[in-house]
Amino acid sequence: MKEGIHPNYKEVQVVCACGNTFTTRSTASEIRVDICSSCHPFFTGKQKIVDSEGRVEKFKRKYAAKKEN
Repeated sequence: MKEGIHPNYKEVQVVCACGNTFTTRSTASEIRVDICSSCHPFFTGKQKIVDSEGRVEKFKRKYAAKKEN
């Protein structure tokens, strides 16, 4: 292998929004994720709505106003 062309891999901590953490190797210094295997609906069997842009609330407000009329 050529010297000096490969990235420097180091152990980093991955932090999920649910609070779960685990260690992996990466070129990044820190990794933050919204969903992991501990909180993903496929693995837990529980429904969880991940809405980072407010689309679900916007949808609910839009159709709640139509119900009232």
